[in-house]
Amino acid sequence: MDLSTTYLGLKLSSPFMPGASPLVDDLGAVKKLEDAGAAAIVMHSLFEEQITREQVSTILDMEMHADAYAEALSYFPEPKDFKLGPEPYLEQVHRVKETVSVPVIASLNGTSPAGWLEYASLIQQAGADALELNVYYLATNAWEPADAVEKRVLDAVKAVRGAVTIPVAVKLSPYYSSLTFLAHELDLAGVAGLVLFNRFYQPDIDVENLEVAPTLKLSDSSELLLRLRWLAILTGKVKCSLAASGGVHSPVDAVKAIMAGADAVQVVSALLTHGPRHLKVLVDGLSGWMDEHEYTSLAQLHGSMSHANSPNPQAIERANYMRILQSWRS
Repeated sequence: MDLSTTYLGLKLSSPFMPGASPLVDDLGAVKKLEDAGAAAIVMHSLFEEQITREQVSTILDMEMHADAYAEALSYFPEPKDFKLGPEPYLEQVHRVKETVSVPVIASLNGTSPAGWLEYASLIQQAGADALELNVYYLATNAWEPADAVEKRVLDAVKAVRGAVTIPVAVKLSPYYSSLTFLAHELDLAGVAGLVLFNRFYQPDIDVENLEVAPTLKLSDSSELLLRLRWLAILTGKVKCSLAASGGVHSPVDAVKAIMAGADAVQVVSALLTHGPRHLKVLVDGLSGWMDEHEYTSLAQLHGSMSHANSPNPQAIERANYMRILQSWRS
């Protein structure tokens, strides 16, 4: 069974890879992921705030008094909130690269085209085969128009593309006014791939202590539906690779993502729940499903249910809105 695919210009043995998560902080877990069938390793993100804090620390340590220094740093997350700082992150990229034989994809998370993006070139020097740029941004400024939000993304991407020669993927959220247009603009800007989608973790409210409480809820297969829709819409409209991230827990979930147009499938929540060996379940399950349904290669599945190939593309666009609403019965 031929499960091979191409993602970001990289030849992969299968579409499965761990998405950005703390799993790759441990080299033993990284090796288990490769042994279980990971076709590539995606590093967890190095955050803009981590790099900015380190840069501000250096400047203030040289130029300002201690009291002003402490006040300035209070605006940034504490170093203890992150397992790997900027320099250790680069070292970890190098160690992971030495540990596995599959491609290693590093990750940067931020929103502004500022000095922190200089780390893209350092990541390349550390040995990464590709870089995933996660533009996690919530537009809360009432005076910032939608095109300015999209320009922020494009400017950051162009800064990274100018700093490295390795392939760059962009991990997007679904919350843009015209996601197809933005995807097209990113494609023209030279990105090698789009990852659909990052997750906006929703904070809760602690009503007793009057505090905002960060919450973490792992995904389930229901989250895949949004990814399927946009994979199906974008397939054929952009030249770059497409990856599904979020909601892939079973082999059938992966089949759906590939039919919609995914070149690669990133898995996180299922691995955090079941451990690295779950990747083998997914790989073997996909192979078994294809054999049972008389497919001999992943290429036969790829994009077969995309917008361009769907027998009912209106169902993708409007999701049969009226029919669905009328179908409910108590």
